[in-house]
Amino acid sequence: MERTVSEEHQWEPPIDIRGILELLPHRYPFILVDRIMEFEKGKSIVGLKNVSMGEPFFQGHFPGEPVMPGVLIMEGMAQTGGLLAYLSAPEMIGEKLVYFAGLDKVRFRRVVRPGDQLIFRLELIRQKTRLTKMTGRAYVDDQLAAEAELMATFS
Repeated sequence: MERTVSEEHQWEPPIDIRGILELLPHRYPFILVDRIMEFEKGKSIVGLKNVSMGEPFFQGHFPGEPVMPGVLIMEGMAQTGGLLAYLSAPEMIGEKLVYFAGLDKVRFRRVVRPGDQLIFRLELIRQKTRLTKMTGRAYVDDQLAAEAELMATFS
């Protein structure tokens, strides 16, 4: 998949949705991170997702009791982790895709509902040439909503 990446970006936070769309191949309705608030190259990233009742998945999960599917919380975390991988290895931006390679130690701690703001906090454990391992946590109102160890690979 060919993507055009602007040469003018310094990729300093905050990175809004336009910058995220330059970096990630995902598009609506599957882009699950809206903004990068903090980033430290080779170390950590903080992203956010504003959860709206307009999200298509709420139509069926669950009618009358909308709850964000846990797998989509993990996907938002993975997309934020992909941004950490790209921004820590800028030579890969526009050249390689970051693929989600694995999840370990996944735990869901609270439900996420329309109107919530998810904050994704990821820390790099290890980054080799093509493989990145990180820990991730998702918060709503400073309460832990989910956590996992993630692996991603460039391809």
